[in-house]
Amino acid sequence: FLNSHKRKMAIKLRNEYGPVLHMPTSKENFKEKCPQNASDSYGHKQYPANQGQEVEYLVTGTHPYPPGPGVALTADTKIQRMPSESAAQSLAVALPSSQTRVDANRNAPAGGEYRHPGASDRSQPAGMTAAVMEAGNAKNSALMAKKAPTMPKPQWHPPWKLYRVISGHLGWVRCIAVEPGNQWFVTGSADRTIKIWDLASGKLKLSLTGHISTVRGVIVSTRSPYLFSCGEDKQVKCWDLEYNKVIRHYHGHLSAVYGLDLHPTIDVLVTCSRDSTARIWDVRTKASVHTLSGHTNAVATVRCQAAEPQIITGSHDTTIRLWDLVAGKTRVTLTNHKKSVRAVVLHPRHYTFASGSPDNIKQWKFPDGSFIQNLSGHNAIINTLTVNSDGVLVSGADNGTMHLWDWRTGYNFQRVHAAVQPGSLDSESGIFACAFDQSESRLLTAEADKTIKVYKEDDTATEETHPVSWKPEIIKRKRF
Repeated sequence: FLNSHKRKMAIKLRNEYGPVLHMPTSKENFKEKCPQNASDSYGHKQYPANQGQEVEYLVTGTHPYPPGPGVALTADTKIQRMPSESAAQSLAVALPSSQTRVDANRNAPAGGEYRHPGASDRSQPAGMTAAVMEAGNAKNSALMAKKAPTMPKPQWHPPWKLYRVISGHLGWVRCIAVEPGNQWFVTGSADRTIKIWDLASGKLKLSLTGHISTVRGVIVSTRSPYLFSCGEDKQVKCWDLEYNKVIRHYHGHLSAVYGLDLHPTIDVLVTCSRDSTARIWDVRTKASVHTLSGHTNAVATVRCQAAEPQIITGSHDTTIRLWDLVAGKTRVTLTNHKKSVRAVVLHPRHYTFASGSPDNIKQWKFPDGSFIQNLSGHNAIINTLTVNSDGVLVSGADNGTMHLWDWRTGYNFQRVHAAVQPGSLDSESGIFACAFDQSESRLLTAEADKTIKVYKEDDTATEETHPVSWKPEIIKRKRF
């Protein structure tokens, strides 16, 4: 078998490389190994097919294989052995393997900065010799080693400062919403009342009574003069703001209703409850369109959007579900969190969202819930998240701390722990809800010390007075 293989190789070599074999510099070496009288019709030397020893020949002045990247054609590299193992090895060193190229492309930075392995070497002077070939192994191994991700430079945001504390509720303030015209805002409390406040002055305009337990959610419609509320009394109410009275009830939840949201383009209300379901209601007819079943524990938060998926829920069962509104079924279940998910917020401009849990704040990409990154450091029970179009993400926690983040990079640029209202216990320090006003110049928080706190950006702050203490250090990201 070996002899027949060598015979085939010899015939192939004679046919393919016979015409280019001219060896003025190395005839002496070749004479020792080949018989003198072996020649073909072209007058070139022929190769003995029946000899047992390995036959080597030399080619000068031709390049049957392209030189490897960064290998200059010098006197040392011009002569190549054909087809010996040393030639194959040198080519394997010089040319990156397909797997190396795959890994290199995977690690290439964005924006077209990446060059093919060896591209920079091609511009080096011709004095480069086979030493480059010997260094090839180290080069390729460096390409294959994946670079750890580094945080890009975050956008600078001015810090936010407290400028008003509004009192009036007699219990924990559990929820907050700003009306579309930006004239007033509404809060719901454990004192069972809903209060409407003037946004500019912070003065109380109206109190609405009707719930018989803690009010857990409020939202003002952009499509009609209606206010919707829900509470731990299992009730979901629609208030007509022209008459300041309840005009509709939505019956169906079997336990406390923890949150609600309105669809931005159709007359649909979505509520979530401790009964492990979310329900979709027709605002006008009060009919329950769908009961979204699948969570195995209380559903703490729900959000709507016009694009698919149109409904997102977060639950104490540690999962997030993306729902098909038409079918009333789960599209995707995200199981990355290890603890309860009490807050979900959708970015107003990007097709992304964030979820808050005691283990981490996580960012996701629609429509399939692809994981983007973790925002680590707010080590507390996160009750609320909000984000503005400038990319400022705010997280509020059960221990009264509030963290402000740059949405794109996940950089935590400010931490706030406001003092509780005089007369309250220090233990009554907790943020249950927060929201930006419509101009995004004010940030409102609903707190456990029975107050609403209003923050605004510090106009005197600059990048010099409040520099970003950021270094492009390696990020240690937990992917799950």
